[in-house]
Amino acid sequence: MKNIESNPIIDRLPPHLKQFIKPQNYEDYSSINQAVWRYVMRKSIAHLSKVAHHSYLDGLEKTGISINAIPSMYGMNRILKDIGWAAVAVDGFIPPNAFMEFQAYKVLVIASDIRQLENIEYTPAPDIIHEAAGHAPIIANPDYAEYLRRFGEIGAKAILSSHDNEMYEAVRTLSILKEARNTDEKAIVAAERKVEELQNKKVPLSEMAKIRNLHWWTVEYGLIGSIDDPKIYGAGLLSSIGESEWCLSDNVKKLPYTIKAVEQNFDITKPQPQLFVTPDFSYLMEVLEEFANTMALRKGGFKGLQKLIESEKVGTIELNTGLQISGVFSRMIVNEDNEVVFFKTEGPTALAYREKELIGHGIATYPNGFISPLGKLKGVNLAIENMGPKDLKAYNFYDGEYLSFEYESGITVEGINITGLRSVNGKLILIQLKDCTVTHDSEILFSPEEGVLNLVVGSSIVSVYSGSADYNSFENLYEVSKTKTIRTPRIDKLETLEKLYGDIRTLREANDYDVEKGRSILRDIQSKYSKEWLSLLELYELYRDTSHEKLKNEILRELDHRKTISNTIAKLIDSGIQLLENKRKVSQFY
Repeated sequence: MKNIESNPIIDRLPPHLKQFIKPQNYEDYSSINQAVWRYVMRKSIAHLSKVAHHSYLDGLEKTGISINAIPSMYGMNRILKDIGWAAVAVDGFIPPNAFMEFQAYKVLVIASDIRQLENIEYTPAPDIIHEAAGHAPIIANPDYAEYLRRFGEIGAKAILSSHDNEMYEAVRTLSILKEARNTDEKAIVAAERKVEELQNKKVPLSEMAKIRNLHWWTVEYGLIGSIDDPKIYGAGLLSSIGESEWCLSDNVKKLPYTIKAVEQNFDITKPQPQLFVTPDFSYLMEVLEEFANTMALRKGGFKGLQKLIESEKVGTIELNTGLQISGVFSRMIVNEDNEVVFFKTEGPTALAYREKELIGHGIATYPNGFISPLGKLKGVNLAIENMGPKDLKAYNFYDGEYLSFEYESGITVEGINITGLRSVNGKLILIQLKDCTVTHDSEILFSPEEGVLNLVVGSSIVSVYSGSADYNSFENLYEVSKTKTIRTPRIDKLETLEKLYGDIRTLREANDYDVEKGRSILRDIQSKYSKEWLSLLELYELYRDTSHEKLKNEILRELDHRKTISNTIAKLIDSGIQLLENKRKVSQFY
């Protein structure tokens, strides 16, 4: 957390989340970056004032986001604390579970980089326009903020598949390549092909894939109100000039938001062909809870554990006794009723109760995995977890005594009882045995050579979820991607152009309308930068309301000439000029 300005909300984040936080380094933003921010924000607010949910414009004021300058994360945090949230800078896309968990802690993760001028209308990479101008304002609405927090809480426990991991890395790579300056086109094509290949794979949707879909169709691309007259609240729409206009046209199908949205995949590289409309923010919570009821988090059982095994990631099972086992699960045995009667983990494993690691039962004790049978004893009506002291003695569960018993599943356990561990309610949750052998049919599941066996007490798995019960049990729950954002060194020509943008910005901030300075900047742009348009637009804005008619007309003629470069640039220039005509509509944010 070097060079990070923290606060109480950020301080309480666990270490495995703090590893993703990086300094914003505000001085790295160039004058071109600032101009891109201004253009997108002016255009967005002018349009969104008519089509966004009213919480958006209210939130812009409450969160301290202005039109004229990229927001400082630290300045935002001083304002966000009043609504109980905070923001941190990260390097692009982070693992989906980590992203969700940040939300659960009421922390917005903001990719502090900003899109290149070439991608001013839309970028597949997360950037500060998308995060700060898209996400932050809406959380000023209390109902939506609670939805976002609860979504993070549930989403952080969703189980991923190996396909999800591949997809995350592929999308991260593509977004980095597309935003890097002078990237080899072949590299971009290859990355796009990889994403497309993964998207086209016919694999069952994991819990994370489904909840990611819900996140996309609400938090990122959600509409609110009626089907006939919806308003925008999704950050992806709020931060995209092109899609915020396109999304409300008849070209995009509007559907009522229901839990069926979990099955609707999306393509991050293309405009969305359909969007979902929620009647209000409270309804979002209803659908979220409806989906949560389908998750292994609430259903447990063998299906949940199977998902965890397939994920090959650290996850947790919770037994009906409240005991929690966290690790990378590798095997299970089920009975004829599909009840889990045995499980195994590989590598570091920890035991916990009520999200607190049991003393002496962390990864130092179990560095190489953990095994245990589950279930009821054969011929005994009373489950072990429900036995009182007298019952335990009746079945010879004495400290120091030799034990031999058989589960209903046919798994047998033999060994010397060392001791037992009870929960805060006095219920037995763990039995420690030495010289122990565990067998199932003819297979030896545990032998005396393997040391002491800590046998968990429980007859069923009531919850299964991604991550660790106690986040302190593992040093690093989430692996930081090895694919890093490409930092392209600035070239002399670009530095000169940035100086011109800086000169225009300096003149504007000083209310300096010196005609010779303006003409000198115009000549430099004309002679050196044949494809430039945004600097010309900023220059025109500077002199538009002055009496320097000749200079204004020269700039306008040059803008008209630049419109011949492409239809996209022509549209951007026309929109920029129109914005200046309507400047009074958004003057409160200047």
